[in-house]
Amino acid sequence: MNIGQYSFSEFMELARRFHGYPAPGLLIGGYMVEAAKQKLPEGTLFEAVVETGKCLPDAVQLLTLCSTGNSWMKVINLGRYALSLYDKYSFEGWRVSIELDKLEDFPEIRDWFLKRTAKQEQDTDRLFAEIEAAGDQYMSVEPVNVRQRLVKKPEMGAIAVCPACGEAYPKKDGSICRGCQGEAPYRHVLDHDCLAEEPAPEIAAVPVEEAVGKKALHDMTRIVPGVSKGPEFKAGQEISAGDLCRLQQMGRSKVYVEDAPVSSDRWIHENDAVLAFAEKMAGPNVYYPAPPAEGKINFHASVTGLLSIDTAALENFNLVPNVMCTSRQNNILVEKDKPFAGSRAIPLYLDRSHFEHALETIEKPPLFTVLPIKPAKVGILVTGTEVYRGLIEDKFEPVIRRKVEYFNCQVVHAAVSADDADQIAEEASNLLACGADLIITTAGLSVDPDDQTRTGLIRAGLEDVLYGAPILPGAMTLVGRIKQARVLGVPACALFHKTTSLDLILPRLLAGQHLTRKDMAAYAQGGFCLSCKACTFPKCPFGK
Repeated sequence: MNIGQYSFSEFMELARRFHGYPAPGLLIGGYMVEAAKQKLPEGTLFEAVVETGKCLPDAVQLLTLCSTGNSWMKVINLGRYALSLYDKYSFEGWRVSIELDKLEDFPEIRDWFLKRTAKQEQDTDRLFAEIEAAGDQYMSVEPVNVRQRLVKKPEMGAIAVCPACGEAYPKKDGSICRGCQGEAPYRHVLDHDCLAEEPAPEIAAVPVEEAVGKKALHDMTRIVPGVSKGPEFKAGQEISAGDLCRLQQMGRSKVYVEDAPVSSDRWIHENDAVLAFAEKMAGPNVYYPAPPAEGKINFHASVTGLLSIDTAALENFNLVPNVMCTSRQNNILVEKDKPFAGSRAIPLYLDRSHFEHALETIEKPPLFTVLPIKPAKVGILVTGTEVYRGLIEDKFEPVIRRKVEYFNCQVVHAAVSADDADQIAEEASNLLACGADLIITTAGLSVDPDDQTRTGLIRAGLEDVLYGAPILPGAMTLVGRIKQARVLGVPACALFHKTTSLDLILPRLLAGQHLTRKDMAAYAQGGFCLSCKACTFPKCPFGK
């Protein structure tokens, strides 16, 4: 059976020259491509989607005008041996795949395709003969409508010059090219990599004895092991004769002074650079004490609140050579006037190209924002028939009350309901009538058929529901909204564990954040509590 205009032997030779050898997968792919082409009306301008990166893309490139180079072929590696050809305007087309049931009639192809026979044990001649005889008999052809968003051609976008290697690259890849980010396939640093020899201005040092009356060019640090570390001399400080002994004790035989000014056209002093960074990094409720020390500046919260970080911009900034910024974790509570982040220019003088590139990474300031905690009017709904009937004492309400009052929230009403969906719905409505804008329910959120809390809340009008979180303890947490009130469903574990999902999520709700499933999924890394005997939360890794 021919493959398009080629006989089987001709296509084998074509495959050998193009692919290196006539791979069985490429030969089968030839029949698949032709099966799809036959379904398209003559004259159709088509493109291709291939669901594996092995062999099949070569068949498409051999028999059509579609290739990865012209972007008419999209390889979406699903691990399935299938392809589709589709009208590039209507996105209607045909998908060809291997039908496993039909392979039973072709044992050589079946055992090769399902890898039941080791490669060294395959009879290649018999396999090729069966592929030729079978043609497309074991293939399934079905109509498809291709999702436009998945085959949309990527736009190159703006081009930037990488400050690390000096080569052009797509700006969307980050502040430096992907090769310099660590994805280059080479073992050795390229000769033109400017990181191999860092440029620096020419600055002359003078002997300590000749420094008297001159001004220090930079901060000079003195370290007393285990006691102190800090600038003994500040940039711009005039050195006196009485300072010579201290300088020598610090191991300084030469010092850099301000005698020879450095060109501001090429070089930015560390303190000037970090001040410029801070101006773009600091957002609402963030301040930074000035002037910087040793080219470093710290950021402080002007209110107690939730730290919000543009994490993508922070990563991009740190990809730029010779600058750094580090912070505490995103979405954690930070205290008023406490430092939570710091930035600095690493060398004494920063190359202007690196300086400007670093500023460009913060395209949409700010980098840091502190969201103030807004005390809520809290309604507490304790669920459980045993508590409702008075068979056991309610110990849940004091736990919730203590945690919300820590944030200056007012508990407007607390209610107890049996494990009855209608009663839970009624009590939730009562809490709304009492003015609650945050309803916290307790227990009744497991898979036990008697647990009716979630059902009752839904009957009360629960919307935007997120149920379940990768947090232990607290996997069965619920977040949602009933009318104007946020809802936080706390599983029973909060009665036995001092720290749970409640402690991670409550501050975010009070800061006005709208949580998504992606936000909850992010807790998978760091959401496992060690349940230490002496709990130190939040000064521990939980939720971070």
